[in-house]
Amino acid sequence: MAKIPRQLSFQHQLSTPETEEARLDRLQRFERIAYQDGAHCIAGVDEAGRGCLAGPVVAAAVILPPEWTLPQINDSKQLTPSQRETLFPLIQQRALSVGVGMVPAEVIDQVNILQATYLAMEQAIANLSITPDYLLLDAVTLKNVPLRQRGIIKGDSLSISIAAASIIAKVSRDRLMLDYHQQYPHYGFAVHKGYGTKQHRQAIAQFGPCPIHRKTFRGVKEFLPSTD
Repeated sequence: MAKIPRQLSFQHQLSTPETEEARLDRLQRFERIAYQDGAHCIAGVDEAGRGCLAGPVVAAAVILPPEWTLPQINDSKQLTPSQRETLFPLIQQRALSVGVGMVPAEVIDQVNILQATYLAMEQAIANLSITPDYLLLDAVTLKNVPLRQRGIIKGDSLSISIAAASIIAKVSRDRLMLDYHQQYPHYGFAVHKGYGTKQHRQAIAQFGPCPIHRKTFRGVKEFLPSTD
């Protein structure tokens, strides 16, 4: 029998179900640490739309059953739209609780995007039907939330709870942007969801900002009507 080259053998190992099983097991690491630290109810928290030129910033908080896994669950940015849409209802069905928070563009302009992100996360936590006693967040901590918490850099790809929250936040926001596309079709929100793509920037330059644009953001504020 011909010997399988080492490189091909390694590639074959990467594609085996055991690799996905190992990845899903690693996604439980921070949850297990929190449980060992005395946590009983863990909520993962993440946001979507922080870097957009238009639309709200949306956050989600998700409480999953201990040791629960879901094949393909990952950071929402690593998934296709169809994968996110498939995972979205599965997370909602199996989660112990899901909360969503949203802060619109006008508030973002008033308080800045970082503070708006904190507000959206605080709303999402408040909208949970179960009060968690521990939070896992993607690279931030919430000073106004009196709960034990841990901010994890790249947490949406390292924690299953944060990954689930990232999917809920992303799909919820994308659906809102599809609705906004019906109101403001010239901007192409159905395609870019408010991010600063070339198409979007060209539309702002041609038509000027619309009511859901973030008027303090570069790429938008330059095209506001003159107040002189």
